[in-house]
Amino acid sequence: MTASWCAYAIVGDLTQDFYISHAGKAHLGVLGGHGSYAAVGARLWSDSVALLARVETAYPQSLLDALDSMQVSTAAIRRVDAPSSFVRFFAYTSPNERTLENPAAHFRRIGLELPKPLVNYQAPRADREFAASLGPLGYRPEDLPLNMNGLRGVHLTPAEFGTHVLLPDQLRQRKVPLVTLDPSPAYLLPAHLEDIRTIVHGLDAFLPSLEDTQALFLQGPPDPREIAETFGDMGCRIVILKQGERGQLVWDAGARRAWSIPAYPVQASDVHGAGDVYSGAFLVGLDQTGDPVEAALMGAVAASLAVEGSGPRYLLDSLPGLAQARLEALRPAVRTL
Repeated sequence: MTASWCAYAIVGDLTQDFYISHAGKAHLGVLGGHGSYAAVGARLWSDSVALLARVETAYPQSLLDALDSMQVSTAAIRRVDAPSSFVRFFAYTSPNERTLENPAAHFRRIGLELPKPLVNYQAPRADREFAASLGPLGYRPEDLPLNMNGLRGVHLTPAEFGTHVLLPDQLRQRKVPLVTLDPSPAYLLPAHLEDIRTIVHGLDAFLPSLEDTQALFLQGPPDPREIAETFGDMGCRIVILKQGERGQLVWDAGARRAWSIPAYPVQASDVHGAGDVYSGAFLVGLDQTGDPVEAALMGAVAASLAVEGSGPRYLLDSLPGLAQARLEALRPAVRTL
């Protein structure tokens, strides 16, 4: 399978993750990044998914091979000369809270030595994500495959501001039918409101977490529906406010209708990457059904499977028919707002 033949593409980063789940379990040197989790979320519902990304020359080939083994096309991933900054650290103190700082203290907390790749580790600077110029790993329009025939939809995961400004318009010029985007919290600030309008306008779906939108509102966050309407009025067809274990709010700007979608009830053991899994699954669902509510349900089911285990592969190893059974069980719980 080559990327140009895929029905769906995810634009996102790839990392090598060292993280501690909220249950206190350490995962060392594993496949990570927004791109990998979103791609696997899409793969749950489609066997035709590509990941578009830039990675450092030193990025482990074994992690790319892991994506290939999950039948996610890596043909359009570009290796570039850049500092080896693909290592990432996360510590979850609860299912809803995490930190990217001070790995030594968190490994001491669970009684483990600090892994060697985290010695002298510094978390990536947030301001890089809304800098005027793209960093070496920022995905660019010229990185897009020349042949995108048959591509039905693209999802952009959280990324540098420049990627989010430049790519949606390029994709529309290339006649991609669906473009969805999950923003970076780094630019969801009042000072960047006009920039946010530029990004949101023309999207088929905008998928921030409710928590990440809070900083936009200086007078205190309004009701979630008002937040969704605000983004919809910027020119986006569908807005999804992800709320973790509290589900999602779906806003159809054209129909002026809102729905509440509950999370599928599971015992979450590891929430790492769950939001990206949701977004990748939503893209496929929106294309396959044309219904934002059904797409949101498909996203919720994918996330429910992901949080019961760890790593992208766990999602795809679920029992045959389980995803469909959860979809049918969750559908009656949708509530119109």
